[in-house]
Amino acid sequence: MRKTLYRKLVDSHTVARLDDDNVLLFADLHLMNEYTSPQAFAGLQERGLKALMPRLNVATVSHIIPTHPDQLRVIRDPASALQASNLKRNCDFHGIPLFDTNDAMQGIEHVISPEHGMIRPGMVIICGDSHTTTYGALGALGFGIGTTEVEHVLATQTLVYRMAQDMRIVVNGRLPKGTTAKDLVLMIIREIGAQGARGFVVEYAGSAIDALSAEARFTLCNMTVEAGARGALIAPDQTTIDYVLRHSPDLASNPAWREQALAHWATLKSDDGAAFEVEHVFDAAAVAPYVTWGTSPDQAIPVTDVIPAPEGEGTQRITAERALSYTKLQPGLPIDGLPVQHVFIGSCTNGRIEDLRAVAEVVGDRKVAPGVRAMVVPGSGAVRAQAEAEGIADRLIAAGFEWRKPGCSMCLAMNDDVLAPGTRCASTTNRNFEGRQGRDAITHLMSPAMAAAAAITGTITDVRKIAP
Repeated sequence: MRKTLYRKLVDSHTVARLDDDNVLLFADLHLMNEYTSPQAFAGLQERGLKALMPRLNVATVSHIIPTHPDQLRVIRDPASALQASNLKRNCDFHGIPLFDTNDAMQGIEHVISPEHGMIRPGMVIICGDSHTTTYGALGALGFGIGTTEVEHVLATQTLVYRMAQDMRIVVNGRLPKGTTAKDLVLMIIREIGAQGARGFVVEYAGSAIDALSAEARFTLCNMTVEAGARGALIAPDQTTIDYVLRHSPDLASNPAWREQALAHWATLKSDDGAAFEVEHVFDAAAVAPYVTWGTSPDQAIPVTDVIPAPEGEGTQRITAERALSYTKLQPGLPIDGLPVQHVFIGSCTNGRIEDLRAVAEVVGDRKVAPGVRAMVVPGSGAVRAQAEAEGIADRLIAAGFEWRKPGCSMCLAMNDDVLAPGTRCASTTNRNFEGRQGRDAITHLMSPAMAAAAAITGTITDVRKIAP
């Protein structure tokens, strides 16, 4: 039977088949954060249980942590401080590794795990966070789970898993100058819709995907969940191998282990003729720098377009009208040139070193525009240290950017990085929902390069008009 990569990964991790639609799935790695784990640990305590395989679990404090560039980070909000202290207490009790508040390598779970060699092709990784789809960039099946499921995983290292359907998205050609994986995924989400991949695991293929760096693939797979996908996958290739070996010195330095791993990774691809329930094909050459105009990631347009008028009937039209009302935009007006008061660069979508290099290249020796507050929050301590070593931090600080410590920060405003009401923000994050970055704040999603252009011009600006 010809199988897709998704089916191979599920079959290789199935402990038991429960019925036609559900299996008991083994998890190679379970990632935790401070806000989806407390109830799960409490449930274990009530049942007198301990984590079955603690070393296959890793925790980090990232969502509620402040990112001020202080020498020592202190969580001053009492409720948030309690979440962090509870996570440490629970991890100590169960023997689970923790990247705690002031750990030098602390950061966002979806950034630190690949960079520390925890993610390898063929794995199943789960986490109480929807953007766990990120790991498909390395040929691993990652997906988010709920709090009650976190408890089950801690107790058994398995999960009752409902099978998804297979979708393939093929992107051929070459991304034009000034465009990135962020623009590509925003275009795809706009084309197929915010629910276009609901119930599916998406496998990406095509020459444009092959040409992406590993970090660009993280961005692509990370945001595929915004189309409703339950997972995203890219078959391992030389780019994958190079990234994994570079971040896994134990594997790279052991010839026997390395050859065994490479032989296995070579099998991680969809068989010729494997069936996909749905397929989409896109031309990379048609991608432009994209910007969201509304309150859903699929409400996006090329920066050269005008704000669209509400179309359709019923819910579709009402949703568009409400989005325009919230973002205070008028149909027919250009989005290029729209003033912004804040720029945020960071998140598990675009907080890696490649993203910060792109920002520094656009900024050059320019300055942040008057009246604009611009923040850069690296995705991890390792990214921050590397950016400082490369001179990126000095360049951005000289330009007027705030150089912060790692964390989720303003991606979801669960900490003290919160936009004031009415503030319009150019953001490299993954969601532009109402109030996502602060009550009544307005978010426009875009690539790091586009956000850098917005910072130095004070408006949403086509980055292709700015010479590096």
